Amino acid sequence: MTKTPILKEGNNCWQKTHADQVALLIDGENYFGALHAAIQRAKHSVYILSWDIDSRMQLVRNSDQVEDLPIELGAFISEVLNRNPDLHVYILNWDWAMVYTMEREWLPMYKPAWKSQNRLHFKLDGECPMGASQHQKVVVIDDEIAFSGGFDIGKSRWDSSEHKAKESRRIDPDGHHYPPFHDVQMMVQGEAAAALGDLARERWLKATGEKLNKPSQKSGSAWPEYIEPWFKDIEIGISRTMPQYRDQKEIREVEQLYIDSLKAAENLIYMENQYFTSWKVADLLAERLQERDGPDVVLVLPLMTGGWLEQATMDVLRYRVACKLKEADKHNRLRLCYPHRDELGDSYISVHAKITVIDDCLMRVGSANLSNRSMGFDSECDLVIEAETDEHKATVSRFRERLLTEHFGMTADELRQNLSQEGSLIRLIDARQENSHTLRELDCSVSDYANQMLPDSAIVDPERPIETEKLTKMFIPVDEPKSAQKQWWKIVAVLVVVLALTAIWRWTPLSEWLNPETLQHAAEGIKSHPLTPLIVIGIFAIAGLIAFPVTLLIITTALTFGPLWGTVYSIIGSLVSGLMGYAVGHYMGRNTIQKLAGSSINKLSRRLAKHGVLAIITVRIIPVAPFTVINLVAGGSHINTRDFTIGTLIGMLPGILGITVFADSLMRTVQNPDPEQIAIFVGVVIVIVGIMVGLKRLINRKEDE
Repeated sequence: MTKTPILKEGNNCWQKTHADQVALLIDGENYFGALHAAIQRAKHSVYILSWDIDSRMQLVRNSDQVEDLPIELGAFISEVLNRNPDLHVYILNWDWAMVYTMEREWLPMYKPAWKSQNRLHFKLDGECPMGASQHQKVVVIDDEIAFSGGFDIGKSRWDSSEHKAKESRRIDPDGHHYPPFHDVQMMVQGEAAAALGDLARERWLKATGEKLNKPSQKSGSAWPEYIEPWFKDIEIGISRTMPQYRDQKEIREVEQLYIDSLKAAENLIYMENQYFTSWKVADLLAERLQERDGPDVVLVLPLMTGGWLEQATMDVLRYRVACKLKEADKHNRLRLCYPHRDELGDSYISVHAKITVIDDCLMRVGSANLSNRSMGFDSECDLVIEAETDEHKATVSRFRERLLTEHFGMTADELRQNLSQEGSLIRLIDARQENSHTLRELDCSVSDYANQMLPDSAIVDPERPIETEKLTKMFIPVDEPKSAQKQWWKIVAVLVVVLALTAIWRWTPLSEWLNPETLQHAAEGIKSHPLTPLIVIGIFAIAGLIAFPVTLLIITTALTFGPLWGTVYSIIGSLVSGLMGYAVGHYMGRNTIQKLAGSSINKLSRRLAKHGVLAIITVRIIPVAPFTVINLVAGGSHINTRDFTIGTLIGMLPGILGITVFADSLMRTVQNPDPEQIAIFVGVVIVIVGIMVGLKRLINRKEDE
């Protein structure tokens, strides 16, 4: 590796600052135990910056590690505050996107754990562009020690380094077991911790308008005694990503450090990451792979990313960049791997770490993924060590070895012996492909259908904020009426679905349970209840507030209660849900709605206020935005409750009638797919589409006038 320093202040790092001690905490058992030990020693302040946090999360899972303090995060912090009247705790959690609602603690701001102390300050931070996230994971204690890396203090993050298939302690607050989880956090002491304290206070100021003071003095006792430091008296680089937002200028230190460090590599680039979708990183790695004497490249990734949404998006983008790298790998120096263990069966280790080790000379641990959005769209924070002495280089190498021993199921001595025999990490990976505990090559393949359906990465994984106008045109073409040809394609699609359902009905076991008796039995618990109307309406009301698809609710109601009562319940439920969303929007206020929604939705707000009932009818028949969004925006606009109610009732009625009649006819067709019933169903579809197209044209003419 070149002797020219890689870290450059103001370019690829915010600052280089001194650390008295540094420890590397690999996997949740080590990190959360250290966090529990450190926070109880806090004297003045604790700052927590998080993407996700759960007050019920158990920090410690071994009884011998706990004295007389609670192990659940919320109760633990409350007790620490009770014991120290001088302590303040500041928690800044990302004000997350609706898509993550079901994965997170519900209404965290109102949990007793966060409200029981007036010195516990919990805030949600939405000071980022639309679609971006606050992804920094930082904890600072008294400006003396700090943690930063990939770990959230979330409900499914704890695991031991053994990553056992059957681990009774790996259970979330809801009592559910979850798959093995691998991540890394760095702990620093000294000036580096104070710098991260400055970062936390700056974030707090932007999110709340409140300026926090630095701790008046440092106690020098927050470092847990049982943790042995990996480094002493060393410089730490802090690299950030911050998107351009209001008066915040764009910061792309994370990206620049990837560029500079990958270019400087001579022998081995070793990376562990949750995602791999960055086209810039892929291009740079492809260039290095094409060099005759370039470095080996080993990437450790999860077999699959999180839930179905990530698998249908980020895994597809990963496949595209993987194809690019494999094509460039002319000299067989690339290995894309995942940690494999036979004992896990169909499960797999969730690799959540964000680690880079360049030769024996540079290591970084942080929050930044190898994704486009981590380069310029989400906020990120990585800590970097550039080795300057032989001792530092040996420790960087030891860090990589520690990770590999975990992945290969070896001791450190066994790993060194095997590496010496094989000659390189690449050859060791190849030699152990059939082992039961190893790094196995990752195929990355996805279905052709998924690859064709997913749009360009600029939409799914943007590297910069997308203008709201552009984003809206991509998904909500308000001013572009759909052509008749597209409408007929919808009809054809519906008919194809019906034919598919008919085939499934005739040639699969579906007919054994999809019948009126079974459905009636399934709905009996609700239908026979004396408070059935209130239950159904309550479900509509709650679902509307959490952005559950109202169309799906209407279809379910129609299938359960039939076209008559299905229509009645759906109309009343949608109206109540709409009014509740309207009330929330009114309570939040116009300025808040504008801040959250952006310019395109603000245009919708002005449109609603200007045209009253007609505008509400229009946006209900022509859904330019989701049901929940329309309710909130209407409440935050100048439209009155009477116009909103009448417009919602008139605008929703044709659609609900169409959906309930359609659902009833569809069920009859699936259950009795004879030519007569199919003809009736086709007629129903044509009539419904004709009515909706006619209403849209009528409304467009009215608005033009």
